[in-house]
Amino acid sequence: MDLALLRTFVTVHRAGSFTRAAQLLGLSQPAVTGQIRSLERQVGRPLFHRLPRGVAPTTIGDELAHKIAPHLDALLEIAEHELDDESASRTLHLVGPSTFTSLRALPALAPLASDGLELRVTISREEEALAGLAAGHHDLAIGTVQPRDRLLAATPLWDEEQVLIASPAWLERIGGPIAVRTQGPSALDDVPVISYDESLPLLTHYWSAVFDARTSHVPAVVVPDLRAVLECVIAGVGMAVLPRYLCSEAMTRGQVNALLDPPLPPLRTYFLSVRAGTLALPNIARAHDRLLRAAGAW
Repeated sequence: MDLALLRTFVTVHRAGSFTRAAQLLGLSQPAVTGQIRSLERQVGRPLFHRLPRGVAPTTIGDELAHKIAPHLDALLEIAEHELDDESASRTLHLVGPSTFTSLRALPALAPLASDGLELRVTISREEEALAGLAAGHHDLAIGTVQPRDRLLAATPLWDEEQVLIASPAWLERIGGPIAVRTQGPSALDDVPVISYDESLPLLTHYWSAVFDARTSHVPAVVVPDLRAVLECVIAGVGMAVLPRYLCSEAMTRGQVNALLDPPLPPLRTYFLSVRAGTLALPNIARAHDRLLRAAGAW
């Protein structure tokens, strides 16, 4: 049985689409369709159900994929070693959000870079990052959205604690944390909000988790970088919800204060996503393992 046909079959099985598999393999869609038909003739049974959008494996297709995929992945790893003995020096394409990637992911990957791994980093929004990963533009994606695409596999990386902060002047103006505890979110109605997005995703999540309420705030400042949001809070513009790791130093210095200390602070989970099967590649596996190990100390 032709290994090229089997490789195409496994890619279609993982992608759930002839079109997406063709993109990943660098082939035309008719070529992929033809290869699958050729394999189905050899097997003597249909391997996929053709759907209005994509394909779904038949029982025979699922059984065949589970039998051959690990062996094909192992062959690919051997081929990669043969083509490049210095596998650690291969280029790794990482995509993720600006602040977390800069302050957490890149320092964790620095030892690999010093050992010869070439890093190419893209800063992108969640949906674009996962679409680029599925299309083969990236090797690893970091984000707070767990992908639903069957082509992608996600591992929880880290839980980020969220803190509601403002400058000391604003804390005094509203009457301190006791005012927030006794009056609830109404104590914060007149405090301007700084956010990285118009939809106030962090503030909305905080209001729901802590106050069991919806926020009616409209952002006073929107800047697509959490570090810039922190600088606005320090400057006294208003309040913001930020990751504790980002604002802990400013809190220690007294530049900002927590407006509330809830018993169960809101958390946001980061996921480390790859295309299914690509952890067989040494450069991706090393970076993936390095990030997971580093997260234990964050």
